[in-house]
Amino acid sequence: MRLILLGPPGAGKGTQAQQLVQRHGIVQLSTGDMLRAAVKAETPVGLKAKDIMAAGGLVPDEVVIGIISDRIEQPDAANGFILDGFPRTVPQAEALDRLLKSKGLALDAVVELRVNEGALLRRVETRIAEMKARGEPVRADDTPEVLSKRLESYRAQTEPLVDYYGERRKLATIDGMKSIDEVTQDIKRVLDALKDGAKAAKPRRKGAAASKPVAKVRAKAKAKSGKTGSKAKGRVAKKAGKKAAKTAKGKTARKAVKAKAAKKASKKVSRGKAVPAKKARKTTKSTAKKAKSAARKGSRGRSAAASGRVAASAKKVTKRRGKSPKRLTKRG
Repeated sequence: MRLILLGPPGAGKGTQAQQLVQRHGIVQLSTGDMLRAAVKAETPVGLKAKDIMAAGGLVPDEVVIGIISDRIEQPDAANGFILDGFPRTVPQAEALDRLLKSKGLALDAVVELRVNEGALLRRVETRIAEMKARGEPVRADDTPEVLSKRLESYRAQTEPLVDYYGERRKLATIDGMKSIDEVTQDIKRVLDALKDGAKAAKPRRKGAAASKPVAKVRAKAKAKSGKTGSKAKGRVAKKAGKKAAKTAKGKTARKAVKAKAAKKASKKVSRGKAVPAKKARKTTKSTAKKAKSAARKGSRGRSAAASGRVAASAKKVTKRRGKSPKRLTKRG
């Protein structure tokens, strides 16, 4: 499990980190501790950091990332880690994401302990008063003034990480104002939910028992298709033959119409009537259209044409019979 704890100074990150270390068997990685260990071990990155620190400068992000890269490859970090004090800025978070991706790793969660700054200042004041009452020395960096500056720095540099990890759906916010035990239980519930979700999303192993019914159904379907395959092929072949015959018939009919139109045009040319190309094409189209219409109408169209001719003949006969006979006049 790989985690980051976010929260302002005094939120209780160190206390909760120790609880997580014991429960999950992971290591807590503090940038300060890692820097000192790298310098002591005289690693290439540690020597570089030593020179910068000796000159009074701030160790750059790439050096810190290099130290983290070396540290998480050690055997005790195989089960995971909690980063303490890093990242502090969005650029550091981006560099950390690139580092983990290059190693085929990813963060499991970023837990934010949200607290009330006013309450933190009151806690410091109470603690200082109790220490003075017991006669204990007070650390110079453990005062309300120093805490106020550290809180201001947190708001400016580190708090934007809340939005950064929230957009990547890695953030879990816990109420840090509760008791230590209650905060511990809230963090436990969040991490347990993450584990359950990871198990549910894990793909099934190939060849598992759950896949046997599927294999049986596929085998049955394959056997059935083998029995009925010849019949299906026969139906498909028959359907394809009908379609091909219909297509061939249509092509033959169109060729016949075009040939008829061409023959008609040649007759006109032989009689001395030159037929322009445009008119010939028009005639061909007209003839084709008429042939198509006649084909649709069928015998009904032929019957209608015959009826028309009979009606015309009858009209002529009626007209001849209806004429008045010429009267013969006797010449005088």
